[in-house]
Amino acid sequence: MEGESIVQVKDLLKEKIRQEGRVVSDDVLKVDAFLNHQIDPILMLKIGEEFTSRFSGCEITKVLTVEASGIAVALMTGLCLKVPVVFAKKKQPSTMGEEIYCGKVRSFTREEVVQIVVDGNYLGPDDKVLIIDDFLASGEAAKGLLKIVEQAGASLVGIGTVIEKVFQSGGNSLRKQGIRVESLIKIGSLANGEVEFLN
Repeated sequence: MEGESIVQVKDLLKEKIRQEGRVVSDDVLKVDAFLNHQIDPILMLKIGEEFTSRFSGCEITKVLTVEASGIAVALMTGLCLKVPVVFAKKKQPSTMGEEIYCGKVRSFTREEVVQIVVDGNYLGPDDKVLIIDDFLASGEAAKGLLKIVEQAGASLVGIGTVIEKVFQSGGNSLRKQGIRVESLIKIGSLANGEVEFLN
């Protein structure tokens, strides 16, 4: 049964990428028609269920992501896990408390470095955290979020990502650190405008 759900979600994602995705360059795949600008909520729910299945038994207490494109996936995962979702903000609001956790993220597509912040009231040493994001490429967003988990004294359960661009090596780097990384779709290449799926 579990194997069937994995195949279904993978197949749905592949079909969406083939039909609605757009290869912009050898490094960039646009999926904003269904994943991170316009959002397919039914697909998001299935993705949330899949991450919940993969990380079952891990006693997760919080799902953590970074604004903005990770929020939809994280929210559906939190809904399925029945735990709160925390998202790191890219600008610190004046209303945020005195205790904050910070990380730095270099955006590959925007070519800028931003500081991400989480209010200290929403993560702590008792938390078991699952990091969720839409893409894993160079691993910059994951590194920034890992820094926040570390500052909070929380425990990391693992990282779930919808699409991993394997050729950009972020996932391998995280796995070498002993971090559990679950990717629903792995892409080996975007060369010549073609998406090469590895799983």
